[in-house]
Amino acid sequence: MTPVRVNRAPVLTLWAAVVAERLGHPPETALSLASAVAGTAARAKARRLGIAEDDAARSGAPVPPRSSVELLGHAVPVLTAADGSLRAADGEGRPSPHEPALRYVERAFGKRLEEVHAAMRALAQSLPPEELNRLGFRLYEAFRPEVREGVSGWGAKGELRIERIRDAAGAR
Repeated sequence: MTPVRVNRAPVLTLWAAVVAERLGHPPETALSLASAVAGTAARAKARRLGIAEDDAARSGAPVPPRSSVELLGHAVPVLTAADGSLRAADGEGRPSPHEPALRYVERAFGKRLEEVHAAMRALAQSLPPEELNRLGFRLYEAFRPEVREGVSGWGAKGELRIERIRDAAGAR
């Protein structure tokens, strides 16, 4: 099977959305939450690589505490959108829309999106929701594209092998 050339961030975004849906969130909420998880992971990696400053070093007023949703080991701050749906909170204290995340994964996967999405949904269905959420990031690490270590691998595309997504169910 031909691998999909993609960087890790859209893979994590799509996977986190699949997990969020398995936890019972509607697709729009799942994409908003997933985008927040992928953004948090990217910022943490950038800090580890020394290419971004620590969040505490940024200026600006702190965002007041709010409720959160646990997704793949991340506590995602959430707000209620104008339509009454739950969304991840953006850095400005507003509900984060799902459309940019949807366009992002559509661009990243192109015509292979449904194939990858189906494999991820099958993996998600192989576990009870709470266990999936607990093990989900480790599962992602088992199938994510391999890229060079360090700064040279930052944002680089790797090969996502769909069979590794399918095999992750048996590897847990």
